[in-house]
Amino acid sequence: MANASRQVLWEYWGAELKRHRENAGLTQDMLGEKVFVSGGYIGQFEQAIRRPQLDVAKRIDQVLQTDGFFERTWRKLIDDQRYADYFAKVVELEPLATKICEFAPSIVPGLLQTESYMRAVMRAASPFAPDEEFDEGVQSRLDRAVVLNSEKRLTYWVVLHEAVLRVPVGGPAVMAEQLEHLVRLIREHRALIQILPFAAGAYPSMGKMLKLMDFDDAPPTAYTEAVYAGTLLDDPAIVKRVQQDYDLIRAAARSPEASLALIESTAEEYRQCASTN
Repeated sequence: MANASRQVLWEYWGAELKRHRENAGLTQDMLGEKVFVSGGYIGQFEQAIRRPQLDVAKRIDQVLQTDGFFERTWRKLIDDQRYADYFAKVVELEPLATKICEFAPSIVPGLLQTESYMRAVMRAASPFAPDEEFDEGVQSRLDRAVVLNSEKRLTYWVVLHEAVLRVPVGGPAVMAEQLEHLVRLIREHRALIQILPFAAGAYPSMGKMLKLMDFDDAPPTAYTEAVYAGTLLDDPAIVKRVQQDYDLIRAAARSPEASLALIESTAEEYRQCASTN
């Protein structure tokens, strides 16, 4: 759903709030008092300037006796915008894929992140946001990660640049937990992870993340991402070139066994550092 379309729907939500409020004979201040927000907030909800929290939408339903209308539409609108427009299609395709290959040059891919690591990444991007603002983004990534636990047994092959292990996102304790999570997934045969070492030097598509997805009954796709933008590629010739880049990166990476040993030793280093602080 495009941002403009979402705004129109939030305006509809606000218009319906105003209609039901007026039909109930309540002013904005009166309704605000009943749902524990200011009358000014109610006015901003009605004008689609501000979006309410879920608990406020639920209380509005209770006060206006609207049989869950505002909660249901709130959930629909929020669900529709859990992912950026350029990434939403990727999320739709992940559960359909039989094989996913990723290269991550700087951070652990979303499907592999622990909750603490996720929050540290989000906090770095929004240093002044309250903690609860990250809840939705965290849950959306955790929801995506269920593909790794599917009975279908997705083939998931990941190459991480060594920088992913060395940058202490969230501090030593968070990194130890994150790397131990990677080890667990490897040992449970839910992911095959290789490390591209610093010593490998230059590599194809340098600095860019890559994701390739294969399907049983559809052509393969490739996805790459920049700052607040991403491109889903399905042209066979371009996908083939991305696959070639990925193959070259994978060829330069450490073996799965050597990569596992490096992840384990780095996790232990972080764990020891955390215990001494």
